[in-house]
Amino acid sequence: MTILNELSQELTQNVSIPEFSPGDRLRVMIRVKEGSREREQAYVGVCIARHNAGINSSFTVRKISFGEGVEKVFPLYSPKIRIFVERYGRVRRAKLYYLRALSGKKARIAEDFNASRRAAAIQAEAKEASVKAAPAPEETANKAKDAATENA
Repeated sequence: MTILNELSQELTQNVSIPEFSPGDRLRVMIRVKEGSREREQAYVGVCIARHNAGINSSFTVRKISFGEGVEKVFPLYSPKIRIFVERYGRVRRAKLYYLRALSGKKARIAEDFNASRRAAAIQAEAKEASVKAAPAPEETANKAKDAATENA
């Protein structure tokens, strides 16, 4: 069993998945192959459940399509999907299956503004870290000049 756990940890370390929970509105971009062509299709809905089981983790997204409720279960660590959080919701349940019985305004979920602020702060920190890690254009130009003078 430990080999399976080690393999699961190794496969999940390099994947960047945004933090989301039930109640959040997600945009899941699915890579679809049709014949020889490949395209991305968006599936936008509310996350109503999340199943955490290592590499077998999954989440369920529900949307209303032409007045009919549609739910899809996506594997969390699939290379064929990309996840974007559009809005953070404030809920007090882990599984939002009660939304299946509701429609219209009753099925709305309040927005969690604190989570939105935290996510914005995390994105700003990541952006600053990437800017600090990348060398300034002047430095790369100077290095290129130095390399050219050494070769001459």
